[in-house]
Amino acid sequence: MYPLVFKYALSCIITASVADYFLKTMMSDRFFGLIPAAGAGERMGHAAPKQYLPLLGRPMLYHAVKALLAGGRIDTVFVVLAPSDVEFRRQDWSEFDERIAPLYCGGATRHDSVLNGLVAASSTVQPEDWVLVHDAARPCLGRRELGLMLDTLSTDEVGGILGVPVTDTIKRADSAGKILGTEPREHLWQAQTPQMFRHGLLLHALSRTAKMTDEAGAVEALGFKPRLVQGSPANLKVTHSDDLQLAQAILAAQEGRA
Repeated sequence: MYPLVFKYALSCIITASVADYFLKTMMSDRFFGLIPAAGAGERMGHAAPKQYLPLLGRPMLYHAVKALLAGGRIDTVFVVLAPSDVEFRRQDWSEFDERIAPLYCGGATRHDSVLNGLVAASSTVQPEDWVLVHDAARPCLGRRELGLMLDTLSTDEVGGILGVPVTDTIKRADSAGKILGTEPREHLWQAQTPQMFRHGLLLHALSRTAKMTDEAGAVEALGFKPRLVQGSPANLKVTHSDDLQLAQAILAAQEGRA
């Protein structure tokens, strides 16, 4: 059974007209972050979960949290952890005071972790508040890109995501690795995070699907068209071991400019 707050959030969207919903959502300018960090990061080939691998002497997760809180516009960052996580408490998060909130309700997939986190945060976050879902494995989010996203999307009817236009040539292949054709790259973007939507809308969208690889896909499935905001290639996702060195170099350069 879903908690009463969850049912209320869904009913606000399901029963209201689209126009009434948009009028209501335009009244909130509160921003919250949510970082799903319950995964094991098996592709990295390390014993420790990927989000706790060190970068410049701090865990990767620290840098993702710090990036969201830079500038002071985001109230709180919720970090969704596996129920069995013991590493989070071993780290020093004191510089963020009460602006970081761990939630031990992570699921088997990213989708489950984000959905569980949204439900758990419902006692603090209102349906009309903005939630920025960000990858723990994207420690290099720039302050400029974050500010541009908040400024661009805070008056948007739906929300949107950071992304970069595809610049490489894209090939479609068959199961044997043979090229079937070359895909036109015009109008193609590579999705990044954060992905920013109203809490109530995102909660409803994720409750209706379990197979989308990002939050925007779930919102698209409802018939909405999220906006793309120009991001930066520096906002890379650390997926393989080689990415760690690149992320460390980017972070060092960012700290040098700060």
